Amino acid sequence: MQQPQLLHEEKVFKDPVHRYVHVRDQFIWDLINSAEFQRLRRIKQLGTSYFTFHGGEHSRFNHSLGVYELMRRILEKFEERIKLTYEEKLLCLCAGLLHDVGHGPFSHSFEKVFRYHHEDWTRAILLGDTQINRILRRFDDDFPKKLAEVINKTYDNKLIVSLISSQLDADRMDYLLRDAYYTGVNYGNFEIERILRVMRPQEDGIVFKFSGMHAVEDYIMSRYQMYWQVYFHPVTRSAEVVLRKIFQRAKLLFSEGYPFIQEPVMLLPFLQDKVELKDYLALDESIILFYMQQWRGEADPILKDLCGRFLDRNLYKYVEYNPRDFRLLAELKEEFQKAGIDPMYYLEVDTTSDLPYDFYRAGEEEEERIPIMLLMPTGELVELSQKSEIVKAISGKRRFDYKLYFPLDKVMALPGNISRKIRERLGVMEDA
Repeated sequence: MQQPQLLHEEKVFKDPVHRYVHVRDQFIWDLINSAEFQRLRRIKQLGTSYFTFHGGEHSRFNHSLGVYELMRRILEKFEERIKLTYEEKLLCLCAGLLHDVGHGPFSHSFEKVFRYHHEDWTRAILLGDTQINRILRRFDDDFPKKLAEVINKTYDNKLIVSLISSQLDADRMDYLLRDAYYTGVNYGNFEIERILRVMRPQEDGIVFKFSGMHAVEDYIMSRYQMYWQVYFHPVTRSAEVVLRKIFQRAKLLFSEGYPFIQEPVMLLPFLQDKVELKDYLALDESIILFYMQQWRGEADPILKDLCGRFLDRNLYKYVEYNPRDFRLLAELKEEFQKAGIDPMYYLEVDTTSDLPYDFYRAGEEEEERIPIMLLMPTGELVELSQKSEIVKAISGKRRFDYKLYFPLDKVMALPGNISRKIRERLGVMEDA
């Protein structure tokens, strides 16, 4: 078994969340300095959330280093409790560092339109012709494959998988703390030190001492609040709606042979649906924003308008929407069409949902969720919601939110009677 190759001197990154990120292994240092990992500096962690929380400009690079550092600290805590080989430790550290390496620009909005998934690209980066793959193979030719299995949750060592993919793992702990810090909210804060102290390794995954149950409860509620107060904020969702519409419009125009003022060369593989790994790695958010700047000068009025809205933060307004009210949506689409406002781009129902905590229920189609287990003083393992009244109250309860987004300025600019009729149907007050 290959032995650790330590740096001559430990490297540290100053970090606002964990104070310092410590790198002692040459292997990890080389991965951080790879082109594919450095690209994450140019991908925002929170997508369009900076429209709502102006401090939320941190990157996937920033978060990935944080997950690595948490993983390193967890492994230190486990030293006296379980014997892991150097390869197993390295798998954990690399999974923490590289779990998000496949994310693209404005990841989730981009994925929805072009039908890609970042996890597929992560696997392609680990296994393909990349600097990261060449570094990983220095350890062992099979190491990239094993790492891909860990990140894909198919690796046979469940403990290693649970450290990066469970309901309380290094990834989630870092992004809650980090996103709370950069957005300036308190919702995502929880007692990370206490959780690390009560975390215990088991063959099938991590468990938590019963004495630390309240710290775990705090984490669950922090996650719940962050999703509804930050990640699903309606202004952020409005920016995502506009962004998706830009991609959809550009894709349609390209398919119709529209003569762009400046051909979007770096987007051609995506518009043609012929994307190779090198094309994906060449794309980042600065390139998308460059094309938006170009497109706001286009002759096509819809693409021009949408890009201007995104760049200038002139986003859509929203109202609550009942998903069972199909008649209202159909009528509004008709009214928009008559008024010369294309409902395909200017009327959108956006749905958000979250399941803050659940445990596996046999026979249900819901993807299996590894339950959080408490280690009782007797040595017995008990599922969290069996002991926590707080968690029991929200277990298995998926919350949905539906909103209807539209450009109020365009509606207000319509002739009086038409504008008033549409606003009445939307439930928007006269002085909105």
